[in-house]
Amino acid sequence: MTKKLKVGIAGYGVVGKRRRTVIDEHPALETVAVSDRNLDGDGTFEDGVRYYDDYRKLFDENLDMLFVCLTNDINPDATITGLTNDLHVFCEKPPGRTIDDIARVIAAEKQHPGLKLKYGFNHRYHDSIRDALEILHSGELGEVINLRGVYGKSQLITFDQTSWRTQRALSGGGVLLDQGIHIVDLLRLFAGEFTEIHSFISNSVWNHDVEDNAYALMRTDDGKVAMLHSSASQWRHRFGLEVTLTKGALNMTGILSGSKSYGAETLAIARTTGDDRGDPEEEIRNYESDQSWADEVAEFADAVLQDTPILHGSSEDALITMQLVYQIYCADPDWKKKWGLKS
Repeated sequence: MTKKLKVGIAGYGVVGKRRRTVIDEHPALETVAVSDRNLDGDGTFEDGVRYYDDYRKLFDENLDMLFVCLTNDINPDATITGLTNDLHVFCEKPPGRTIDDIARVIAAEKQHPGLKLKYGFNHRYHDSIRDALEILHSGELGEVINLRGVYGKSQLITFDQTSWRTQRALSGGGVLLDQGIHIVDLLRLFAGEFTEIHSFISNSVWNHDVEDNAYALMRTDDGKVAMLHSSASQWRHRFGLEVTLTKGALNMTGILSGSKSYGAETLAIARTTGDDRGDPEEEIRNYESDQSWADEVAEFADAVLQDTPILHGSSEDALITMQLVYQIYCADPDWKKKWGLKS
C-alpha cells in the first residue's frame, strides 16, 4: 500500500491520545487531524497534525476514518455525522446514554451499508480473555455452569478523567455504564444471552445522580447463571472474571491498563479429575504486555481495507450489550422508578 487511510480523532483526551499512538504505528493509517474542546482554538501541531476546538470542524478535512472519543451525550451524533460524511467510524464505548441513542446510530448505519462501524469493547482483545475463550470453545473443560464478574474502582472519577461521568444528563449512567459495561460484554461473550435478571442499584456512597454500585444475578435460557458486581467504591481496584465449567474453571484476574492499578493480568486454568478434593491441577499464565489497543485498531483497519465484517464490537454487539445494561438498571424497581427508566 502506498496511500495511507487518513484518520481524524474527535476527542483528544487520554483515550484519544492513546488511540492516536496505535493508529500512527499502523502501516496503513495516519492521523491527520484531531479535535478537543479543551484545545486552544485551531492550529497545527509541530508534527503537522491539525487540531480544532470543535469536532464538527473535522468534517472539512479529507478523511477516510473517524475515531470518536467524546462524552456519551455527543458520541451518537458524532458517529452519525461521520457516517453521513462517508467515513468509516470507530466509536468508544458506551455507544451513547440510552438504547435510543444506539438505535439512531444503527438507522444511520443502514443508510450507508458500504461503511464500517466498530465500537471499542477493548477488553475482548486482552490476551487472557482471548486465551480463556479459546479454551472454552475447545470443549476440553466441558460446559459452562456459572460465572462471576467483578470490576471495581475507587471513585466515579479516577486518574485524568473529568466530571461529566457524574452527571446523568451527560453520561446517562454511572459505573455500570462507564466501566461495568466491559464485564457485561464479557459475560455475554462467555455465556450467551441472559433472559432473567435481578439487580440492586445504588448511589449511596458518592451521592451523585448516577450509580456507584450495581449488583446483578442473571440466567440464560439454558441455565447458565452469572453474578456481577460493578463498583465505584472498590478501594483496591479489581478486575476478576471466573468461569466454572463441568470439567474445570477459568479464572481471569487483573487487567493490564494504562493506570497499572488492576494488578498483573493472569489466567488460571483448573482441570478437575473428579476426586481432587477441591485442589485441582492448575496452570497459571501471566501476561506481560498489552497489545489489545493495537490489535483492536488493526482489526478495524482490516475490515475497512478488505471489506470484511466487523468481528467484535459491531453495532449489534453494542445494542445488545446496552440493552442488557438497561435491563440490569430496570430490574431494580426502585431505581427504575427513581429515574423514570424504560425497560
